[in-house]
Amino acid sequence: MTNRESYYYVPSPSYWPLIGALALLLLASGAVLWINAYTLGPALVAAGFAVLIFMLAGWFRVVIKESEGGLYNKRVDSSFRWAMSWFIFSEVMFFAAFFGALFYARVFSVPDLASVDSQLLWPNFSAIWPNAGPGYKGNFSAMAAMGIPAINTLLLLSSGATLTWAHWGLLQNKRSQLILGLILTIGLGLIFISLQAHEYSHAYAEMNLKLTTGIYGTTFYMLTGFHGLHVTIGVTMLSVILLRVLRGHFKPDHHFAFEAVAWYWHFVDVVWLLLFIVVYWI
Repeated sequence: MTNRESYYYVPSPSYWPLIGALALLLLASGAVLWINAYTLGPALVAAGFAVLIFMLAGWFRVVIKESEGGLYNKRVDSSFRWAMSWFIFSEVMFFAAFFGALFYARVFSVPDLASVDSQLLWPNFSAIWPNAGPGYKGNFSAMAAMGIPAINTLLLLSSGATLTWAHWGLLQNKRSQLILGLILTIGLGLIFISLQAHEYSHAYAEMNLKLTTGIYGTTFYMLTGFHGLHVTIGVTMLSVILLRVLRGHFKPDHHFAFEAVAWYWHFVDVVWLLLFIVVYWI
């Protein structure tokens, strides 16, 4: 009899990567047409997102079926862990690029633009942050740390605690604790997204803080906006995990999908802490 741990499961050839490639083709083509003001652009982008969601749902359904069917052993589990680790590392580098842009603008570019020689080009320009840069002629208000940003920080920290509590419930096979912890985490994430949407609406309507508000507006929305997108993706993944838990999936010794989403969520928490300190507080 073959030892289950001595082999590595290799799935059959799949058509899902082709569907994913089609989705990316539609997204890229639609974006190019949209930028160039062709009416077909938005429709192609919407179709691309629809095909992408269809691909993700179908491909993950296959992977879930394989996992629940007992086809994955510890060697496959190790591969998944390495893959998720490298994915999160790529996300770290993604945000590091935007943090680096903010650091360069604040520490090097703005002081250089306020030098003596630059005064000939931009009179009365002051190297005080937050600053939209010398090319921006309007007035704007910077986003304060207190208020919604502070509340959102508390929400995300609390969501990390509730997710860890849910994980403890899974390890101890306490399904009710696991389900309640996931529901609380998802709820906190949804409140975070709602408050950030309200913050953006207030910034645009009353503070004149927009993506076009020079270097400050650009770095603010790129960092907080992409983080908000990651929170949205995290809430979606947690919702899928909750549905799987309700269907009886996961065991104390076999639940990597839960762990992968938990890793992702804790990464999102850490990024927000850095955002709160660097973008809002300092």
